[in-house]
Amino acid sequence: MFSHFNLSAIFAAPYGEQLLKGLELTAWLTVCSWALALVLGTILATVRVSGSRIAERFVAGYVAYHQNVPMLVHILLWYFGIPTLLPESIQTWANANNGELIFAGIAIGMCMAAYFSEDIRSGLRSIPVGQHEASRSLGLSYLGSMRYVILPQAFRIALPPFINHTVLLFKNTSLAMAVGAAEMTYAVREVENHTFRTFEAYLLATVFYLVVSLGLMATGALVAQRTRIPAR
Repeated sequence: MFSHFNLSAIFAAPYGEQLLKGLELTAWLTVCSWALALVLGTILATVRVSGSRIAERFVAGYVAYHQNVPMLVHILLWYFGIPTLLPESIQTWANANNGELIFAGIAIGMCMAAYFSEDIRSGLRSIPVGQHEASRSLGLSYLGSMRYVILPQAFRIALPPFINHTVLLFKNTSLAMAVGAAEMTYAVREVENHTFRTFEAYLLATVFYLVVSLGLMATGALVAQRTRIPAR
């Protein structure tokens, strides 16, 4: 049954190097888009609970838009649509510097920021009002109260769904292959096209995404356990 199975064939030169490059680009895409999603998601959640009705509606619209449009459409819009609105010098620079990776990272980060903001907002809403009032009575501004008192607790409470969405972000990096970003899935497809080792190539991709996803979930569970707020 497995007489023709040859996993080593897809690691032979130059395919092994191509797979390592895909692994590296997947890591960079994940980290950069995650950082963008975290920063933007935190800002959106903080603005949404600020009490401003206009700001709340703006953030609600942002979240609704990004949660109801497929991730692939966001990536295609950012790669094919947004650059046409930019100056030609920026378009030229992007084309010469892995623009497909840059725009895919921006699209994934901005889309996942909507999910991250909802996770953080749920954590913010669970903080007792008395803590807001106590921090303000100590002389902290709204932003100072958020930074030193409220947000640290909100992050700890929101950690479980935050971890799930981090895993979702990692898996969605595979969609960047649609615009030619040479991440792991793209590299696996190229190797399969040249070696005709379809089962071995996609088995490798399956194992890779499974192992990393389970690793992220296990790490997140450990962090959540270590940072859990004790019951009172």
